[in-house]
Amino acid sequence: MQEWPLIGRSEELAFIDSVVRRHDRAGGVVLAGGAGVGKTRLAREAVGLDRRRGALVWWVTGTECARGVPLGAFAELLPEPGDPHTLVHRVVDRIAGGREPVVVAVDDAHLLDDVSALVVNQLVLQRQATVVATVRTGERAPDAIAALWKEEHLERLEIQPLSEPETEALVAAALGGHVEGATVRRLWRLSKGNVLFLRQLVVPGAFRNDGGVWRSAGELEMPPMLTDMVNARILTLSDDVRAVVDLLALSEPLPVDLLDAAVERGAVERAEDAGVVSVESGEDRWDARLAHPLFGEVRRAGMGRLRARRLRGEIAVALADKDFRHSGGQVRRAVLLLESDLAADVALFVQVGEHALGLSDFRLAERLGRAAVAAGGGFGAQAIVAFAAMWSGQPEVADDELAALTSLAENDGQLVRVTVTRATNLAYMIGRLDQARSILDDGVHRVADPLLRDTMRALRAMIDSSTGRLDAARTVATQVVATNGAADATVLIGSCALVVWAATTGRGDLATYAAQGTAACERVAEFANFRSPLITQYVSGLIWAGHLDLADAEAARYRRAVEGSPLAGAGYLTGLVLLARGRLDAARLELREVCAELAPLGSSGGGFYYAALTAWTQCLALRGDLGDARRTQVEMRRRRPPIALFHEPFEHLADAWVAAAEGNVSAAIALAHDAAAIARRLGQHMHTVIALHTATRFGDRNVAPELAELATQVEGPRAAAAAAHAAALAADDAAALTAAAAAFERMGDRLCAADVAAQAADSFSRHGRNGSANIAAARALRLAAECGGAQSPALSLVANPLPLSDREREIITLAAQGLTNREIAERLTVSRRTVEGHLYRASRKLGVASRHEFAAILGRDAK
Repeated sequence: MQEWPLIGRSEELAFIDSVVRRHDRAGGVVLAGGAGVGKTRLAREAVGLDRRRGALVWWVTGTECARGVPLGAFAELLPEPGDPHTLVHRVVDRIAGGREPVVVAVDDAHLLDDVSALVVNQLVLQRQATVVATVRTGERAPDAIAALWKEEHLERLEIQPLSEPETEALVAAALGGHVEGATVRRLWRLSKGNVLFLRQLVVPGAFRNDGGVWRSAGELEMPPMLTDMVNARILTLSDDVRAVVDLLALSEPLPVDLLDAAVERGAVERAEDAGVVSVESGEDRWDARLAHPLFGEVRRAGMGRLRARRLRGEIAVALADKDFRHSGGQVRRAVLLLESDLAADVALFVQVGEHALGLSDFRLAERLGRAAVAAGGGFGAQAIVAFAAMWSGQPEVADDELAALTSLAENDGQLVRVTVTRATNLAYMIGRLDQARSILDDGVHRVADPLLRDTMRALRAMIDSSTGRLDAARTVATQVVATNGAADATVLIGSCALVVWAATTGRGDLATYAAQGTAACERVAEFANFRSPLITQYVSGLIWAGHLDLADAEAARYRRAVEGSPLAGAGYLTGLVLLARGRLDAARLELREVCAELAPLGSSGGGFYYAALTAWTQCLALRGDLGDARRTQVEMRRRRPPIALFHEPFEHLADAWVAAAEGNVSAAIALAHDAAAIARRLGQHMHTVIALHTATRFGDRNVAPELAELATQVEGPRAAAAAAHAAALAADDAAALTAAAAAFERMGDRLCAADVAAQAADSFSRHGRNGSANIAAARALRLAAECGGAQSPALSLVANPLPLSDREREIITLAAQGLTNREIAERLTVSRRTVEGHLYRASRKLGVASRHEFAAILGRDAK
């Protein structure tokens, strides 16, 4: 593989450069750090700068083999033998005898022999050369070298491993594109930012590109070089220290006293002294973990299966004796038992399997569930298997597992549980809404307990809320949640319905519904997967209402809780928040990664794939990535799930943004009104606000009365700000537009703020207030730049101010894309003669005539 770019070292390089240039022909710096952190590469880059400035650069390297030879590092400069004192002077004179400035780079200076070290020492003390040296932290350097930084003749700079973001940037540069977050996290966990280790891990064939996102092609395998390095280190250790390393390789961290008891007292202490184990103190104990993750990777890979199974069993028993009953300890014990030679603990497997479902760790849940089923776990174990299949994107498999589960139900409580789960799978994963409702209705008639019946009624309300029956859903959900003695499952599922109602109508206490649902979710492990739709709709509602800071915080909290499962929706929520805040570059990467993860699942992704495609299409259009936006738009329409009726207005809005990016503003406004009509019909007042306000951002001056009325019905700052914007645009009130832009900027919606500021600039300009117009235009352009170069019809007014009417600008924009007059007329539903007239007047105003010239004026490439 070719040399990697230098990433994450700009500050270090600037420091070295400043130190090197601080003196005339003297001074320098010592770069210290662990093996593989990139000291040598950084030194080469630094002296390369000096070489380009005209310096004579000498590069010498200390090695183990030359260490025993006097002046071994400078052997090529010795024409004849002599005493050490004379030879040192000859070498110094040979290096610094010219007129040009001299830079001496000394790689691995800790390996220099004493005489070579003296040469370097004298070059610095006599101010004959600038020295850039590297040393390995923890290794003893010759006294003549160590004295240079201890006596402050040279600066010493500790080179740290790369951070996780720097690792991501480096791997992306090496692979040539965006890298999946999970892959980056695993690479960083294995390498800890060590560039040498990264280069060994990122090899051709180990990664594949899915939809523009690089990800591991499978499990990352340890390259032979890394394996040999680690094994060489481990083989120098005593047997008891290796035993400690092997136990920690299978499960870490572990209590120090547990390890001492399993091996022998003092073994952990000796492992810490050897540098292969680190120890940290907790509230009531000391824990040990491996000093580097690669130790564990290599030891696990080389360990026999039978020995690994036996050791895992021993650790699990020891943890049980230590009374690790908290959730993390129970999960570790269950996983260890699952992969050990001991008998299955059915109760533990079911308990941890349900916990794993709640955290969206469906792979672990399925493994535990199947092991429990094999050990006679009955209904509880089979339920975990069915739930895991359903929520991991295998709905048809889940339906078969749920059918088997129904036959295991021994009471009404279990029957309700399987009925709710199967109806959820049918409605949200497979799209058989009528069958889902039929199963719920049948369950209500079969179950006698009214509180258990309410759980199924709550799910019916949730389905209704997602399919446009908002008022009916709210009535039933409110009733069952408020019933005295309501089951936690009822409160959770009913709260999901109420959150959807509140988020889409902009009414009710959204936060209260989410809080009561979340609290119930903590108490009902068997339905913990409902946390995903609950939080997804809650965060979406916060964004729609204009509470962006709170939405950001809630999305981040949720992501930390469920990291690693695409079906949990955390990545989608992160992308949605980034888009709402106008962080278009970050949103594009996040949504692209989410779509790449969910694409194999398609409609089995619970609607997240479709929703992510919708947001991604809008993001791409706002960035001006028209080709990508059109391709994503096609996929969005193809992947529309039956349950996504409540999300349909946003599909039309995504189409509207694509039309706007094409320059067809009339079509964009019409599509925004189509979205508003759908939302209005479904009773989605908040979505109506967003759709009408989108039309306002496109320049529609006719929606102010309806937005003003909606602002009296819909809660949150967005509706009021949208109404104020629409009223100001209708009145051509530049000052009021400026105030509306400020309101959106305070809200954190920089995209809306940029559009409104641009419209204010246009209004000021048309009223002859050029100073105010320039200020508003500068504000709009600043906001657009902060959003990653956002593009929109409003921003085009300030990015390319032209003496044209809105219709003239629209027509020359379409002409600049290469459309014929007939095609423009068909697209805008006007006559061909009208198009020709507008083109003629625009040509006269601009002094140009060709479509190529139109494209040049608009800053577009003619197609």
